[in-house]
Amino acid sequence: MAINAQEISALIKQQIENFQPNFDVTETGVVTYIGDGIARAHGLENAMSGELLIFENGSYGMAQNLETTDVGIIILGDFTDIREGDSIRRTGKIMEVPAGDALIGRVVNPLGQPVDGLGEIVTDKFRPVETPAPGVMQRKSVSEPLQTGLKAIDALVPIGRGQRELIIGDRQTGKTSIAIDTILNQKDQDMICIYVAIGQKESTVRTQVETLRKYGAMDYTIVVTASASQPSPLLYLAPYAGVAMAEEFMYNGKHVLIVYDDLSKQAVAYRELSLLLRRPPGREAFPGDVFYLHSRLLERSAKVSDELGGGSITALPIIETQAGDISAYIATNVISITDGQIFLQDSLFNSGIRPAIDAGSSVSRVGGSAQIKAMKKVAGTLRIDLASYRELEAFTKFGSDLDAATQAKLNRGRRTVEVLKQPVHEPLTVEKQVVILYALTHGFLDSVPVDDILRFEEELFAFVEAHHPEIYETIRTTKDLPSEETMDAVVTDFVNQSSFK
Repeated sequence: MAINAQEISALIKQQIENFQPNFDVTETGVVTYIGDGIARAHGLENAMSGELLIFENGSYGMAQNLETTDVGIIILGDFTDIREGDSIRRTGKIMEVPAGDALIGRVVNPLGQPVDGLGEIVTDKFRPVETPAPGVMQRKSVSEPLQTGLKAIDALVPIGRGQRELIIGDRQTGKTSIAIDTILNQKDQDMICIYVAIGQKESTVRTQVETLRKYGAMDYTIVVTASASQPSPLLYLAPYAGVAMAEEFMYNGKHVLIVYDDLSKQAVAYRELSLLLRRPPGREAFPGDVFYLHSRLLERSAKVSDELGGGSITALPIIETQAGDISAYIATNVISITDGQIFLQDSLFNSGIRPAIDAGSSVSRVGGSAQIKAMKKVAGTLRIDLASYRELEAFTKFGSDLDAATQAKLNRGRRTVEVLKQPVHEPLTVEKQVVILYALTHGFLDSVPVDDILRFEEELFAFVEAHHPEIYETIRTTKDLPSEETMDAVVTDFVNQSSFK
């Protein structure tokens, strides 16, 4: 078929008119140094702080230090096959993680990649790991309770939605157990939970995930894990990745509970990065900015205003102390950032009082305004009872004779300690807690032998459930206590019908 010159000319003109230049310009640099989880690169003149970078082998990095001659990069993942002289390019994107409902029920690493073998996570929502915390005017005061299911916490150091409550204590004192029990207690509470495991053994994380799965808590939980075998950049990043995922829910009007287990290990990982990146010690590097490291993380927990949807992030950071020293540098930092602390004492733990909460050192600065009326009424005297019991207990070791009033205080104190004990993974609904604490504070347990208190508690719950379910219903719906006459009549009725007469 013959095509004349005119047609060819017309086709070429058409092609030129429709031509769209498509230049993909990326800034590339060269790796000049590679170390334990960090790299330095030359040539990335316009890199941004926190920008995602891609190495020649496909590994990701994040720009951490912007210096005059080069860029200090933390490597997110395997760095063993990155070599000096490899190319590295900018992505133009600030470090972000996937977010949204697709992550619920999954175990992911700090990059949002699944590590549970259940396939890819498909989501079109992403959030930057570093974002400014809500401002003062975007917040609302804490007013709704977050029930942990643990009598000792809900009565003595109540937590509200949007609060930051530190769990602090030596190793092996039950810090993680409190956090896991709180997650288990959020079942049917319209709460999404995020458990961030920082520097834990992989076997430990697996055990926690199996516990959550066994009690049906993985249906509303995301687990973010950066295990002890991971490079330190991932341990440093894990809490930020967790709170970025939480913010997606909070700004959509949902309530989130996030556990950071534990921030001492994050601080150690950050110290390692600061030393490897050769940051000069001062305000802008370890140890001066560990306060900023944790404050910019924990300040992102809030109860946001109704204009922003009224959602909340409640944070339970965990800090490990050495020999009960809560005046250590990182411990005091986090105490000053949070709205209260739950202090666990190893001497209490070892004597069988679990959860081993030291009522004297534990405090909740804003949770009282979120505590339900019924609990306020029954828990009013608990702290004083416990404090006077501890004081008298120390005094009685001298073996002096005791008058009747002192004896009564000691008896009440022993029973208070016994009632506040709770087996692991057995959180109680708030209405059951109120019923047993009412019986305690109104003297119904004073004549019950200490060894029988657990049995008394179980039988009382069963009795109220069977014969007076309206008591539970009233507390659940009105958040208040039925009249004292009603409560006294029910507990007296139980005592008369039981073997505790």
